[in-house]
Amino acid sequence: MYDHIGLRVADLDAATRFYTAVLAPLGYVLCSSGDGYAGFGPKGEPGLWLHLNKGRKADGAHIAFRAGNHDAVKAFHSEGLKSGGRDNGGAGPRRDYSPTYYAAFLIDPDGNNVEAVCT
Repeated sequence: MYDHIGLRVADLDAATRFYTAVLAPLGYVLCSSGDGYAGFGPKGEPGLWLHLNKGRKADGAHIAFRAGNHDAVKAFHSEGLKSGGRDNGGAGPRRDYSPTYYAAFLIDPDGNNVEAVCT
């Protein structure tokens, strides 16, 4: 659970395409965009903000998004691979996290580790 997260990105267009694709199966949309930024979340409630980074590249972060079911986790991973993400762990159970933890992991175009999880 979080109020909002901001990520610095090197290519705002590529990052926007990636997050539009991977967040759609989870029910999130592009809510706001402008010169140098884009905001995603439930309609009208952006919680993930992308900001064009004009300085040095920041170290990667980890973000986990809640998914409604296993199919949404699978779609998150599939859409991410089609949209410029790299595989960091396909959809499946993660029993070492908890008995009901089901997740998929991607590396976004800026090196951030993004996850969709259904518990």
